[in-house]
Amino acid sequence: MDSRSAALGFAAGAALGAGALYLYTRSQRCQQTAAPPDSAAAAQQLASAGGAALPGAAAAAALHSPIDMSCFEQDEILEEQLTRNVQFFGLEAQKRIGGSFVVVVGLGGVGSHAAHLLLRSGVGRLRLIDFDQVTLSTLNRHCLATRADVGTPKATCLAQHFADIVPEAHVEALVEMYTPEAEERLLGGNPDFVLDAIDNIDTKVALLAACKRHGIPVLASAGAGAKADPTRLRILDVAESVADPLARSVRHRLRRDYSIESGVPIVLSTERPRMGLVYHAGEGANLLDYQVVPNFRVGTIPVLGTTPAIFGLACAAYILCQLAGQPIAPEPHFRVPPKQFQGIFDSLYEREELRFGSADGIGVDAEEVEALVKDVWHGYSARAPHPPGHDKGITRSVGHLTLTRWDPAKPATIDNLVLLTHAEADDHDQLQNLDDVRQQEPELCARVEATLARAKRDFWWRI
Repeated sequence: MDSRSAALGFAAGAALGAGALYLYTRSQRCQQTAAPPDSAAAAQQLASAGGAALPGAAAAAALHSPIDMSCFEQDEILEEQLTRNVQFFGLEAQKRIGGSFVVVVGLGGVGSHAAHLLLRSGVGRLRLIDFDQVTLSTLNRHCLATRADVGTPKATCLAQHFADIVPEAHVEALVEMYTPEAEERLLGGNPDFVLDAIDNIDTKVALLAACKRHGIPVLASAGAGAKADPTRLRILDVAESVADPLARSVRHRLRRDYSIESGVPIVLSTERPRMGLVYHAGEGANLLDYQVVPNFRVGTIPVLGTTPAIFGLACAAYILCQLAGQPIAPEPHFRVPPKQFQGIFDSLYEREELRFGSADGIGVDAEEVEALVKDVWHGYSARAPHPPGHDKGITRSVGHLTLTRWDPAKPATIDNLVLLTHAEADDHDQLQNLDDVRQQEPELCARVEATLARAKRDFWWRI
């Protein structure tokens, strides 16, 4: 053996030794941290309970010895992999994300992209649910599927690819349809969040109602098909969802069947669908003969793959910020005549002069009043933050509202101005301090002060 070969052999041996040492160290850490309680028997439980067991590499992925992702910083590779997330959220928030459990139901264009970014962003446990398989026509919008995955269940496909991206995460793949009968099992384990990426109205509404019933935070996705404009994306309360046909149907069914009128956020596009369903049946054929699953649509929706990807990434961003304790406050979707914003500013000016003898303490201008009314208070009084049943969220009058100081001892700046009706503001202005409000209405006080804290964070450059 010449010296070159000997040197190469020595280097290779050193690399293998270092790798073995790293794997041993990691295995010791894995043993010291707690894995999810059902990780060891996940595949067997899913198979016996009705879900399909994962074949080959996917089963290995599901049963991989995961580490406790809330302690990711103890692992050198994970710590480096999640560096940018830590820089964005902070270490403690990222550890909360790592200790979170998210269920994604529906793994098509929207759900696959959302689950993918939840994984890459450090969510420690994912349950992926879908009964369908990858097809060639899926490939224009699926986040990771390749031609080699055609014929593979979508849940299995994601689990296989996820094992290559973050093998430390605990990923469960359930190849089955969500049904109310399986509700307790599919939503079991105390998930921190559920993403509804289902495109069937019956199943979608049943899932959303179940999450509300169990007190599980949930985000719904409306229809991404037949749309293309990325500037029309919105995240709204379901009570305000009139711009999307699927979202309208969800709102109606939740109200009619479950008496749920609000409290369900939904991602939608205000763009009108560019085309309708496409049917493949021949002339005179019975469309029900082409229905793969009872009560599911027969036709297909044309899809530009970019749109469900954008939907999915928006869903992931919303959920991650919620898990991190740094929630998004979506821009509301409504129109207000500009003169009403000027009217609110004028009312604040008059109120300051009457109460304090001068308006010099006002720390906002008319443009910032618009941001306060729309972005911070969403066009509602702080005492009635949810839209009434008749409010469809497109046009809204705010002429009956005014801004006033929340804490009279602090200046009239963005982080101390509360939106109330004129009568509510008159009553509030009688207070010398906030002691009575904190004692008599602690929930209102907590909600208002959380909103003002968010305003301070989001508009720090204006304060």
